[in-house]
Amino acid sequence: MAKKFGGKFSPDGTEGSAIREAVVDERRVNAAGAKAGILFVPGVILAFLSLNEGALNLLLGLGGAAVLTLAAWLTRDGLKAAAAYDLRKVARKPALPRKLLGAIFTGAGITMASLSNDPSVLAAVLYGIVAAGLHITAFGMDPLRDKRMEGIDTFQQDRVAKVVDEAEAHLASMTDHIASIGDRHLETRTAQFQAAARRMIRTVEEDPRDLTGARKFLGVYLMGARDAAAKFADLYKRQRNEDARGDFENLLTDLEQNFAARTEKMLLDDRSDMDIEIKVLRDRLQREGL
Repeated sequence: MAKKFGGKFSPDGTEGSAIREAVVDERRVNAAGAKAGILFVPGVILAFLSLNEGALNLLLGLGGAAVLTLAAWLTRDGLKAAAAYDLRKVARKPALPRKLLGAIFTGAGITMASLSNDPSVLAAVLYGIVAAGLHITAFGMDPLRDKRMEGIDTFQQDRVAKVVDEAEAHLASMTDHIASIGDRHLETRTAQFQAAARRMIRTVEEDPRDLTGARKFLGVYLMGARDAAAKFADLYKRQRNEDARGDFENLLTDLEQNFAARTEKMLLDDRSDMDIEIKVLRDRLQREGL
């Protein structure tokens, strides 16, 4: 009888599921930013249409094109930041409200574009206001408050949010370095390690009390992994050194095993704490005759 095999490295294994989940999350963030791609078109069109105009209209047109391009760039990054914020259980609001700034610059760019063709200031301002309003309607506002979990003090959650932001930045940089090599196997192997790292991140987000034990992993170790990925990518692109490749993959294996072991220990400690709380509560209820 046929038997379905599975395991650590099989597509249906735990790591495989974690990798797929991480890839899906990354694609959601990238897809959110891609929605703003069309906003780069008006700036390009305006720049070309302004080339045959007079000096003043040319200046207004090119200035409006530059402002519209800046607005598109801010909006794209704002959408990515908002998507990443939505995926996190604990997150700080974006320090810079990029989507709001994108709306303001869109309004300013449309105002300048209008003035380059029509000297009416009132009409240009009205066009700008309408454009900014449509931008907000289409892309929404930035997250305006931190995302927190109930029952956990603000100080702890702020510490977690800061550490998680830094950890995600290290992982993103590591991904970029390995992607620059163009080796699918290395990208998958790196994603497998990152899945273990993100499992620890989610564990810490769910219970910030685990931050003390995980801080070195999410800070020092991930920073080291990022630096190792950068140096390896630089070396491997210049010369396909298989020894260096083997050393890097061994490093990923060691890191993955250590991250997984530490995460498992944190989960076991959490279970032990819960069992103690349940036992204490049951003993109290028995003493009170309930």
